[in-house]
Formats: sequence, C-alpha cells, structure tokens
Amino acid sequence: MENTADISASRSDTRRLEIVAAARELYEERGLSRTTVKDITERVGVTRTLFYHYFPDKDAVTSAVLDDYIQDYIEALELWNEGRIEGDVDHALRTIVKLLRIGLFEDDAFHVALSSRENAALYLEFVNRVADETTRYIIDTTVRDYAELHDIRIQHLYETFYVLVLGVIGYLRKHPDADDAIIADVIAQTLHLDRS
Repeated sequence: MENTADISASRSDTRRLEIVAAARELYEERGLSRTTVKDITERVGVTRTLFYHYFPDKDAVTSAVLDDYIQDYIEALELWNEGRIEGDVDHALRTIVKLLRIGLFEDDAFHVALSSRENAALYLEFVNRVADETTRYIIDTTVRDYAELHDIRIQHLYETFYVLVLGVIGYLRKHPDADDAIIADVIAQTLHLDRS
C-alpha cells in the first residue's frame, strides 16, 4: 500500500506535468511572447501561487517545455534507430535527415517564436540541448551497432557528432531548401561512413 508521502509526491508530479502541458499547448497556439503565467494558470485551473510553487518564473516552465520537446525528439530518434536496416547506411542517412527537418523545424507558433530574434538565447539553448541529447543517443546506439560491422575512424566521437548536429541544424535553418541527398552526403563524408 502506498504511503501518504508517495501519494503526495505523485500528485505533485502530476500537477507539474499539467502545468508544462498547458504551457506547451499555449505556446503552440499563441506563441511564447503572447503567453503569460496567468494564461497558463487559467488553462490548468490553478492559482499563480501554486504555479510559483513548481516554477520560479515563466523561463523555468519554458525550460521544462523545451525538455518536453527534446524528449519527443529523442523518442522519434529511437523509432528511427529501431527502423534502421542493418548495413543500409544510405537509408539511415536519408531518414535521419528527414527526422532532423521534421523534429526541429515544425511550423507551430512555438517553434516559430523560438527561432525569432527576441528568443535567440532560448533557441540556442534548445539547439545545444538537442545536439547533446542526439549525440549521446546516437553514440550509445547507432554508433555502437555500426562499430560491430565497420571500423570507426573518428577519434573524438562526442565532439564530432555534436559539431555535426549543430552544423546540420544551422545549415538547414539558413538553407531550408537544401537537397536531403547533399546533407546525407555531408554527414557520410564527415563521419567517414562506409556506404558500400
């Protein structure tokens, strides 16, 4: 039987998740700058005092929303990894480029607001966190699988993947119409992938 402390902690976690979900919905509907703490508390049906019990300010809940987006992206990355065909590097490259485009460049109000000049610092934080999480995941899974079949000729795996992810994101942001095949080639060349 659960004790009172466990039940209270569970309710607390649930309430926190409700606040994050409401903030995310509002950011997607209205954008970041047009959403206030008052809007979030009204959507959840809690007082501002309770909001501030969980988050010191709007920036903190926004950071939690970014965590939520990053978790969604990592889940999509997991699905991509599960769908890879052993030995088919070209398929993996084509599909990872599509995943980067979809996951990072969605066209909802929050993503648009996130990439605006007024939110540049927040966008950089988001992109850096995505690069870190993506790099760690790929090294722990995809690179490990690749290494079973091929020699890896990269000495600084984390650094190489991190810079590559940031570079691809930056390039696609500046050149949204870039051909996916070219991006796949750049990734393959950078990582010295055996595509035969």
